[in-house]
Amino acid sequence: LIGVLIAPAAAITYVIGAVLSALAGYIGMTVATMANARTTEAAKSGPGRALPIAFRGGAVMGFSVAGLALLGLMAVYVVFVLTLEVDDAFEVVTAYGLGASSIALFSRVGGGIYTKAADVGADLVGKVEAGIPEDDPRNPATIADNVGDNVGDVAGMGADLFESYAGSILAPISLVAFALGLGAEQASAATNISLLSFPMAIALAGMVASIIGSFLVKGGTSTDSRALSKALH
Repeated sequence: LIGVLIAPAAAITYVIGAVLSALAGYIGMTVATMANARTTEAAKSGPGRALPIAFRGGAVMGFSVAGLALLGLMAVYVVFVLTLEVDDAFEVVTAYGLGASSIALFSRVGGGIYTKAADVGADLVGKVEAGIPEDDPRNPATIADNVGDNVGDVAGMGADLFESYAGSILAPISLVAFALGLGAEQASAATNISLLSFPMAIALAGMVASIIGSFLVKGGTSTDSRALSKALH
């Protein structure tokens, strides 16, 4: 509410960053849930069948994080800096990263607390009180433990990576703008547009290269896990 009254444009970009960060985490958690069962079933036929499924599931989340972060940042930059030329334009753009950081903080901390609470609870009830091994299906708390892993390690990680990726692009843009004392009017000049858009162009080129490279990852016919470990490391 304070942001809406003082800097409404910054409040809008803050909400955009927060919503896209949460959306990236949600997409990652949904895809991970779908890919887990398929990867487990494919692993019965060997790592050569399981690797492509697991890799594609992870690639969906990775490209969602990078794509949403870059798309949102480009939209904010074009609308508020180049089109509307709002006052304190680059402060408005950096609010996008602040919104992403807020969701990443809550997802990481909240997801981590839930994960550890469910883990400790499942171990205490299963091992200490009932004498049931860890991750045994007879222990209902195991479900909460697995959900906690999904929330903290997938959704929280997705929001965290979204914030880091957006921040890595925002940092050079903001540094150049503040160092040269550029406002929205000066940023509309052709030379300055090229200068400020360069970090986003690098990020876009990297994403295209990653998409091309993802099609080159294929599982072999070998069932030796050492070959898989060597390829990944």
